[in-house]
Amino acid sequence: MKKIAIVGSTGSIGVNTLRVLKAHPGKFKVVALAAKKNAEGLLKQALLLRPDMVCLYDDAKAMWLSQRLKPYKIKVVTGDDGLMAVSMHPAAEQVIFAVVGGVGLRPLFAAISSGKNVAVANKEPLVMAGELLMRKVKEKKVNLLPIDSEHSGLWQCLEGRARAGIKNLILTSSGGPFFLKKQPLKYVTVKDALNHPRWRMGPKITIDSATLMNKGLEVIEASHLFETPVDRIQVVIHPQAIIHALVEFVDGSQLAQLGITDMRLPIQYALSYPARLVNSLPRLELTKLEAIEFYRPDRKRFPCLELGYAAQKAGGTMPAVLNAANEIAVEKFLNHRLPLISIPKIISKVMNRHHIKKNASLSQILEADAWAREEAGNLC
Repeated sequence: MKKIAIVGSTGSIGVNTLRVLKAHPGKFKVVALAAKKNAEGLLKQALLLRPDMVCLYDDAKAMWLSQRLKPYKIKVVTGDDGLMAVSMHPAAEQVIFAVVGGVGLRPLFAAISSGKNVAVANKEPLVMAGELLMRKVKEKKVNLLPIDSEHSGLWQCLEGRARAGIKNLILTSSGGPFFLKKQPLKYVTVKDALNHPRWRMGPKITIDSATLMNKGLEVIEASHLFETPVDRIQVVIHPQAIIHALVEFVDGSQLAQLGITDMRLPIQYALSYPARLVNSLPRLELTKLEAIEFYRPDRKRFPCLELGYAAQKAGGTMPAVLNAANEIAVEKFLNHRLPLISIPKIISKVMNRHHIKKNASLSQILEADAWAREEAGNLC
């Protein structure tokens, strides 16, 4: 059985990962789990799966969890050190990263450095330190596999193909809740922004979808994962969310990856790679599709997408600054302390104030991240 650790086990990706594992009994064993603050959810998972170790990042609740798991001899760890321990668990052959935000960067780097194969759902670590992470992946000769449906789609389209024949990579976007609705963005509420037409996700990524920052971050991620300049990575709005990614070849032909809108598909492929496992998920029935539509993204109405391109072109520590400022601005919006249209304004101001460090070390990237968070907080 393949031994798995999951960082972010109680979130939507973590829960769907466990659903995939349950659907394939005898093929996988969970040896470690980590969650941010959902102590009761982590307790249920631990009692069901009996891993060697669990991490609850919130140390205030870790004691409560430790007392309840003591009879089962499951080790409970907490905080940043706990995330690192789960990520480097000696028995884990693959680590699934699904924790939201920049907090996952150090654990991901540690997992790769310790020779683990990793599958990544959260964009932030690759945005912040993609060059550094991919360099370490090559050094350690491990796999870094994408779980994002769009990047999984690109990966599947590119698999085994010579890069010389490829012209552009194309990411699709559902457009979020506002792209096809022309209501003024200055008046939208948190409730409006969380009402995604296609996906049920955590609040942070849902707001990123509403501003198209998720695509700005994905462009940066794709640039690192597939060693492609951002000028050759395009974004198109595709409301039906059936086609997840396309590859355009130099002769003008295009190859697309299609699938139902269910995260279990890319999760399963990342877990089973290079094999494909049979499952009981619904099949995509092309004859039942009413329409396949594509639109150009409105970069003036949704400037966060343009900020993603600008950050990657600037390079160095700028993508980390973009990500940090966005996290703070989104947090303020969710707490009703900032209007949605001010999110890109805050990010842009922080980026303009940043002095870029090229070829940055992990510590310099984390310093830039901390500086940008403080700067964005002050601006908000």
